[in-house]
Amino acid sequence: MEMRKLGRTDIEVSSICLGTMTWGQQNTEAEGHLQMDMALERGINFFDTAELYSIPPKAETQGSTEKIVGSWFKSRGTRDKVILATKVVGRTVNRWFRDDGSEGRLNRAQIEEAVNKSLKRLQTDYIDLYQIHWPDREVSQFGSNPTIWQPPQPAADETPIEETLQVMADLVKAGKIRHVGLSNESAWGTMRFLQAAEQHDLPRVVSIQNAYSLLNRTFETGLAEIEAREQVGLLAYSALAQGLLTGKYRDGARPEGSRWALFDRQQRYQTPGTEAAAEAYFNLAQELSLSPTAMALAFAHSRPFMTSVIIGATKPEQLTEDIDAANVELSEEAISRINTIYQIHGSPCP
Repeated sequence: MEMRKLGRTDIEVSSICLGTMTWGQQNTEAEGHLQMDMALERGINFFDTAELYSIPPKAETQGSTEKIVGSWFKSRGTRDKVILATKVVGRTVNRWFRDDGSEGRLNRAQIEEAVNKSLKRLQTDYIDLYQIHWPDREVSQFGSNPTIWQPPQPAADETPIEETLQVMADLVKAGKIRHVGLSNESAWGTMRFLQAAEQHDLPRVVSIQNAYSLLNRTFETGLAEIEAREQVGLLAYSALAQGLLTGKYRDGARPEGSRWALFDRQQRYQTPGTEAAAEAYFNLAQELSLSPTAMALAFAHSRPFMTSVIIGATKPEQLTEDIDAANVELSEEAISRINTIYQIHGSPCP
């Protein structure tokens, strides 16, 4: 397994990261433990979770994934073998995250409560990478505004970035977290975090976890240059577009037990133009004698701005195929043909 630097730190993470969000709903504790065993055996040292998980978010299952990771650490004694990433929720109207029933904000009280709860569920004394799951700003996110960008109105109680970073600095000093990362963030937001860190001697963000796939290459506009110049590397989620790029939903199929059969949360990947773009990639994969899964993950893995591609699976055979994709090398011709399709179809699923 290839190892890559996490930002400007001395930490090396596997170029494939194990995603965990299905554990606690689609997957049982035992199945989550099996996936972590398999990943570690294959050389993956990087696991990603969140206080929000499992998915879809519910009050009754919030934190269930972290508990499964924690019970695995306890049963296997493997904490020192894993670079552990988790997340604190950003601005949200959901009130089940906090003991006092507050809406989610990135202020001191809420971040401190969140990190202490995560540490307890994860059965660990420290978190290697603590990520802001999404901003404390009114922004378009998770594909909610895929066509015409509209400038958001700043919220009256928006938490200043400097305040959020100061809390993170104190958590670093306390030994509860080692590094800070962003998620679902914009180029403007990323640069503001970097500016605040430089001006006020606060922790420098080391990574950004955003969606990136053959159907969503928006990271390449703005954020890729930030990675190149500032070394805030991409941790790509949804590289298979919620499974769409595996081909299993082709022609309207809904396999039993699949996310699209269980949950009504696939709107981000049902936008105009998506089906035509996906078909073009499926046809190319066939011509290259690759599975659609292997081609999609290999492309993401090959990008120069990529720190790690986050994979998620509900079945062991899916996890094996996803990990194997890290060994697939796409030729220059294959990359050129992928780019030609992209020039025609763009990013239908931002």
